[in-house]
Amino acid sequence: MMTEKTPLPAQEMFLLKMGEIVLKGLNRKSFEQRLMGNLQRRLHPYGKFRAYSRQSTVYVEPMNDECDLDGAWEGLKQVFGFSGLSRARSCAKDKDAFVETAKSYLNDRLLAAKSFKVESRRSDKSFPMTSIQLSQYVGGLLAEAYPHLAVDVHHPELTVYLEVRDFAGYVHANPEPGAGGLPVGSGGKAVALLSGGLDSPVACYMMAKRGLALDMVHFFSYPYTSMEAKEKVLELARLVSPYTGRCNVYVVPFTKIQEDLRRNCPEPYFTIAMRRYMMRIAQMIAKETDAHALVTGESLGQVASQTMDAMLVTGAVCDLPVFRPVIGMDKEEIVRIARKIGTFETSILPYEDCCTVFTPRHPKTRPVLSEMLEIEEGYDYEAMCREAVLNAEVVRIRPGAM
Repeated sequence: MMTEKTPLPAQEMFLLKMGEIVLKGLNRKSFEQRLMGNLQRRLHPYGKFRAYSRQSTVYVEPMNDECDLDGAWEGLKQVFGFSGLSRARSCAKDKDAFVETAKSYLNDRLLAAKSFKVESRRSDKSFPMTSIQLSQYVGGLLAEAYPHLAVDVHHPELTVYLEVRDFAGYVHANPEPGAGGLPVGSGGKAVALLSGGLDSPVACYMMAKRGLALDMVHFFSYPYTSMEAKEKVLELARLVSPYTGRCNVYVVPFTKIQEDLRRNCPEPYFTIAMRRYMMRIAQMIAKETDAHALVTGESLGQVASQTMDAMLVTGAVCDLPVFRPVIGMDKEEIVRIARKIGTFETSILPYEDCCTVFTPRHPKTRPVLSEMLEIEEGYDYEAMCREAVLNAEVVRIRPGAM
């Protein structure tokens, strides 16, 4: 809920600048409401905070000394919808109060820096000084108080920011970039196919950044794949959940289907047939959970099942849209994002997933849909998919949960 409260005096708090949702038109309010709900859930483990918004900025204030400000700060960096974040201190809207607050709150930074400048923003136009006048006044007194500091308006080591807003004045320094994107859930819901590799967690991150809420599906082929492989995938879901938010992981038993394919499917087409089963099952789960798209980690040309012809054949079983956010990325780009979101080290653990079971020696890289349909004649894939869905284990993932 967005309320307009006067900040508590002389306390550290956060200023969060909204990102691209400020460009939305008449439906902007729904994006803001989703953002505030996501924000409150992320703050909950770290104590009681008051959060409210005004003029494209969200103010987050601790309500008592027991709040974990450092934990909350790190958590807020992973909330999609914010372009920038600042740790700040509020003060009276008075020129000398800005000076004293800068000295007390930023003293260590001012002592450590070699150059600085002051930059002011004045959204409260009733304040008697212009932004330039306020910057000059505060900057002059800070230069006197810290004589070792050189004034550098082009490339300062430290920038002192002053904001004159409706509720109070605020002092902060060197804001950090936010996660960007759109609030999770604002774009609808999808089901992502999650393997134990590098690509699919990155795909989940990227679609969550565009506002999709996600559930995930993992295909488990015990005893051909180990319990450690399953736990690896669940850990990947936990690692990406600070970005994607809460979700359910459907662990689908896939052994029976793969053994049936090994007996009945021509070896070159095995991987394509397996992927078609996966897409059918994922779509069943999506329709049962009111999700309206599928997400995969496919990258064009990376493996035999990810050629253009192969994706045409595997995607033909779906009537829901299939999003492939890493389709044009090379491995280095995917690895870079995996390191950023913290999934890389887990993804490279040497536990095989079901995609490596019964791998054909010479997989079909240019499959033909009509040939695949002929191969599948007589398959009771509807019943097999339904059985797999009914026997799926549902694991609830919540950000921060152990």
